[in-house]
Amino acid sequence: MFFTNKLINAALMAILANNMLLAAASDWVAQQHVLNPGQLGQDNLEQWTKTKKNVVLIMSDDQDATMESVSYMPRLKQHIIDKGTHFANHFTTTAICCPSRVSLWTGKQPHNTNVTDVDPPYGGFPKFISQGLNDAYLPVWLQEAGYATYYTGKMFNSHTVWNYHSPFLKGWDGSNFLLDPGTYSYLNPIYQRNHDPPTQFHGQHTTELIQSHASELIDAAIGSGKPFFVAIAPIAPHSNIDTNDGGDPVMTEPIPLDRHRHLFQEAQVPRTANFNPDKASGVSWVANLPQFNETMVRYLDHFYRQRLRALQGVDELIEKVILQLDDARVLDDTYIVFTSDNGYHIGQHRLPPGKECGFEEDIRVPLFIRGPGIREGAVENAVTAHIDIAPTIFDIAGIELRQDFDGSPLPNIPSAVPGHIDKQENERQEHIAVEYWGTAIAEGEAGGFDGNGQIVMSNNTYKALRIHSRSHVLYYAVWCNNEHELYDLKVSCFAIRTNSESTLIDFCCIQTDPHQMLNIFPEYLSDIPPTALVRMITRLDALLMVLKSCKGETCRKPWKVLHPDGDVGNLDDALDSKFDSFYQTQAKVAFTRCEPGYIISSEGPQTAKQYRGDLSWSHWS
Repeated sequence: MFFTNKLINAALMAILANNMLLAAASDWVAQQHVLNPGQLGQDNLEQWTKTKKNVVLIMSDDQDATMESVSYMPRLKQHIIDKGTHFANHFTTTAICCPSRVSLWTGKQPHNTNVTDVDPPYGGFPKFISQGLNDAYLPVWLQEAGYATYYTGKMFNSHTVWNYHSPFLKGWDGSNFLLDPGTYSYLNPIYQRNHDPPTQFHGQHTTELIQSHASELIDAAIGSGKPFFVAIAPIAPHSNIDTNDGGDPVMTEPIPLDRHRHLFQEAQVPRTANFNPDKASGVSWVANLPQFNETMVRYLDHFYRQRLRALQGVDELIEKVILQLDDARVLDDTYIVFTSDNGYHIGQHRLPPGKECGFEEDIRVPLFIRGPGIREGAVENAVTAHIDIAPTIFDIAGIELRQDFDGSPLPNIPSAVPGHIDKQENERQEHIAVEYWGTAIAEGEAGGFDGNGQIVMSNNTYKALRIHSRSHVLYYAVWCNNEHELYDLKVSCFAIRTNSESTLIDFCCIQTDPHQMLNIFPEYLSDIPPTALVRMITRLDALLMVLKSCKGETCRKPWKVLHPDGDVGNLDDALDSKFDSFYQTQAKVAFTRCEPGYIISSEGPQTAKQYRGDLSWSHWS
């Protein structure tokens, strides 16, 4: 639905002038476990701390959190979701695999790892090595803490049959890696076990192979006599990639196991407001995309079904892992983490299948955790990100947190670190910094997709900020061509009561723009923008200025950079009108040019001013 500018501005005035809920509704929304308060997974936490706990991480590839794929995974629901906690506001820092995975393994933003692409010179396995990260990432730290560590599946792009031993990835007691050029080949994958030469498995499905490899590694982990960490990374539901007779790679829809190929015949991409809209949305190259015709829409639905079918093998893998741990009587001492490296879009904003954008479809990621002390059947609303996973595993393992972590432990997970105080939802940051450099690539083949390299958009570099608090749900982005996006995604809920006794009857919820169709940045409004909107943007831009070059604590507490006296801790505090002059004088986030990687000289101003009282401020350095 589209609105006139007068209606837009009227709505903005109402939203921005009073963005707090009525008291009863606020109490309702503020509950951390909004769907089910849950039950503790283990009552005796004193007993829990006597032994180090195991961790099993299962990470799918390119799995969406907004297109309902999780609802097609009954074993995931039975064994992890119902037995654990859903982190409902979990995001990736970069919507593509290699930078996202490196952030997960290091607890650092991509601008601090400088792994910003999937291939050299700006990313991939070679960049991971050249940055010195092979000596400083999660499995190495866990081994130093006495853990046995194991891995199977995809690690990074450009981890190949030619460079896998130059050097070997450190930190693993046992491994079976997927390697390029067979990483994304569902039926002809290449695996490389420990330090053995690679083996290509012709005509064997990669998901069945990884199920077998995972079982072997879990047996080895259990037999090690140590607390263990096992990571399992199937490629589903990533697109299939094969070469045509040695030619260029072709990205097609994923290939499910034969027993799943006829499932979900009626499934289709959810017809949300942003699916193949009548009017273009977004900025930069996204704003110029044509609408899909009926043939293309049918193909998008087929592509979606193939993804759901490919995920069935992952769903079966989850059950096999749980049953194997249970049979060995170690399940009660093991945390199971299920997530994906990044999200995915299919037809939203007229986008062909792919990722790499800052929309919810691409940056919002599934995260479910079960284990000792984890509440069962609960929903956690705190804002979390992939940079929080390594700190969380440190907490579980009883390892003191590193000062150079940009993330912090997830809330409401028991800590084995002496003296650790759990951070509840209202004590956590309300922001996520999202970064991207380089190109966007369309996947699939049909109609407008040529199947030979597909559509490649080179100017896809941007810095973005995602805010999620009780008062604000916002996405703000600055692109390398200096176009801006601002979306208000808030769902406002109001209590409905009787007039006589004020008895609560129901809640009425109003969605502002959850599908990011209405860019409210002033440049895109024909009328004069409301003062409240301008005030909001100055604060968002200053916050993004800090986050785009933050390190360690400044990533976790960016408002302290802007207000070192501690008088501002969140966006609501910063919106006080007494700070207007301070924020108006800040340098603005901007690019001097579009680059395919992290090149600081192209990224405009790097520091913000600090507030030093009513009449003075100084530069942060």
